Amino acid sequence: MHHVWRLPAADVVRGRRALWWSVGPAGELAVLLVHRRHLDHTRYVKGWIGWGPDVPFTGELVTVTGQEERRILVQDIPIRPSHLALLPDSRFLLVSGRTFRNETDGVWRPNAVVFSASGAPEREFCVGDDIPALVTDVGGGVWTAYGDEGIYGGHPESGAGLAGWNTRGQASWAPDGRLPDHPLEGCTTATQNEHVWLVWYSGSSRGGTYLTRITPSTGDVTSYRSPVPDPDGFAVRDNRALLTRRHHNKRSVELIRAELDDTTWKVTSRRRLRVPGRVVGRCCQGRDGSLWLRAGNTWLRLEGRTPTGVS
Repeated sequence: MHHVWRLPAADVVRGRRALWWSVGPAGELAVLLVHRRHLDHTRYVKGWIGWGPDVPFTGELVTVTGQEERRILVQDIPIRPSHLALLPDSRFLLVSGRTFRNETDGVWRPNAVVFSASGAPEREFCVGDDIPALVTDVGGGVWTAYGDEGIYGGHPESGAGLAGWNTRGQASWAPDGRLPDHPLEGCTTATQNEHVWLVWYSGSSRGGTYLTRITPSTGDVTSYRSPVPDPDGFAVRDNRALLTRRHHNKRSVELIRAELDDTTWKVTSRRRLRVPGRVVGRCCQGRDGSLWLRAGNTWLRLEGRTPTGVS
């Protein structure tokens, strides 16, 4: 595997932990580092997702593009993030997976913060409740897939299972009855040129996992049955796809290749892929045919034909 970036030993020695991460539309990797003094760990949750900060807290955003590494200080972060996403003009977004409604006025509390390129907060808003999967598109749109507590928790956009947002906090897209079933839980996300893919599963009797492709410019929706139940990762280029299922807290994943035959995705190969670190939840993101995988403090990029490393 080709080593491109790994959390430096100097950061580890100084007590910094690599927490939320994302890949931008241009293939830039972004990771938010937080010092151990700001964090608590949930003993029953394995890996990096078990660490949570006391708010407000300070972090350092590391953005890696090719051989270049850029770092900025981000102070007074007001939420406990679940997701980091990149926006145009080097801005970025932090989102908490949960929110709640104020009992006095019935307003949902902000759980998303847009930051400038220099790390200054620009805007806060709410993008729904219980968000296991989130991605931004090339134009800066925000796309969310919800979990069962959000879908049945009373938030109007979460109830549809999938949603699109702009960075002013306005809902820009809803399924409007165009899905093959009602979502129960989001799995993962991907982008493919101008398209966004949201992967989710249903809890109905006919159930199953679906790959839903959305065209932001038109709102068009196409859904396919997933060839793999509940994947952690999905990336697509033309009629070929990569999917992964993790061996939880182990140093390996199942890598599945699939091809689209008219209207059906069919598995063409499966293999067990050894990786250089333990794999836990929120481990993958697909960008334009490349599947990015986090394994411990190492990031791998898996291509449609040959796996290559980003470590």
